[in-house]
Amino acid sequence: MTEGVPDADGIPSKRSLRPLGGVLAAMAVSLTGTRISAVALPWFVLVTTGSATQTGLVAFCEMAPYVVVKAFTGPLVDRIGPRAVSWTTDLASATAAAAVPLFHALDLLSFPLLLALVALIGAVRGPGDLAKEVMVPEAAERGRVPLERATGLSGVTERLASTVGPAAGGSLVALLGPLTGLVVNGGCFALGSVIIALALPRGMGQAVEEGSSQSGETKPGYWRRFGEGFTFLRGEPLLLTVIVMVGITNLLDAAFTTVLMPVWARESGNGPTAIGLTGSMMGATAVGGSLIAAVAAHRLPRRAVFFTGFLLAGAPRFLILASHAPLGAVLTVFAISGFGSGFLNPVLGAILFERVPRRMLGRVNALGDSLAWAGIPLGGLIAGTAVASAGLVPVLLASGTAYFLTTNLTGLRPEWREMSRPGGRGARKRHAEEDASPNSADVTT
Repeated sequence: MTEGVPDADGIPSKRSLRPLGGVLAAMAVSLTGTRISAVALPWFVLVTTGSATQTGLVAFCEMAPYVVVKAFTGPLVDRIGPRAVSWTTDLASATAAAAVPLFHALDLLSFPLLLALVALIGAVRGPGDLAKEVMVPEAAERGRVPLERATGLSGVTERLASTVGPAAGGSLVALLGPLTGLVVNGGCFALGSVIIALALPRGMGQAVEEGSSQSGETKPGYWRRFGEGFTFLRGEPLLLTVIVMVGITNLLDAAFTTVLMPVWARESGNGPTAIGLTGSMMGATAVGGSLIAAVAAHRLPRRAVFFTGFLLAGAPRFLILASHAPLGAVLTVFAISGFGSGFLNPVLGAILFERVPRRMLGRVNALGDSLAWAGIPLGGLIAGTAVASAGLVPVLLASGTAYFLTTNLTGLRPEWREMSRPGGRGARKRHAEEDASPNSADVTT
């Protein structure tokens, strides 16, 4: 659809779904590659070393740089622009992912080298993921799409990747070996880089200027930008409460994905195909939940939807694996969990985007994501050590109980009352900025 002539803020005068479609397509291919790698890489380490601890160490070496680098690149994304950051980091991710099977084929892939390559993949993937997330509200604005619908479609994209990726990863590992999955992962990152660099409309994903030469102000430096993001986040109690809760559940999810699931698949005799089946079943039903959220989330009570989704998505997965249930029962529980999880990210994304000014999205989102993801690198290490010491079933039961308590007890805090009310300091500030500009686009949230 023709976009028309941009106004003073760079927003086209005609509605176009091309920007949102481009961002979602880039997300889809890169996330699909990541989900394939999430099956292939842990299985490769587990079957070659036989060690759950080393499997957890590999997960740590990927996610620790992801979290740390992502936290500190928020100001750079705001200053350079998310588009440039996205395509360059995706290209670097593709190169590092392809290097693993290459060095293995040359018989040069030692375990320390594997850890270094995995760390590089994590370090560059963090800024790339952040940059794509930051472009969602601009793409929604250009397409005149309600923000909750745009975040819902982003959730659908993630869930589709979580459906296709594990199924493809499990099949590739079973048929062609785990390193084939890393080759595909590299190709997916390369394609995502091309989409962002070449397929998005001209002018999209540029830096939002701060400071003015006419007023005598200078553009803020890196540390000032970083400090502004930290100060803003500290003044948003709802966002901080969400981050703490999600941080704990992310740690448990990381333990589940990187260690508990592969160990369960090996001990139960179901093999890597079962990992792909469960992931795809959960992803498929999550797509349904995300589609409902994309269509109707802006009409539903956020708080009730959010906590019901977590109730379904969390503890049941751990408990069903601990029960030694047949694969059919496991798939059923994963299907229910996936449906509940489909409602979570649309709600979380809408809360974030409506409360944070556009010019600060990169730094605030980076800090929030990094704090929420801070436990992910530890998830695999803790789970690997715990399984080696206590066995699989006790760890599954303890993790499921912790998940249930975290997602229910924290919901009693008073900050959650603000969830159903669009607003907050960031939203009021953004709306004031938009009201002051006669050329600003009217965006429904």
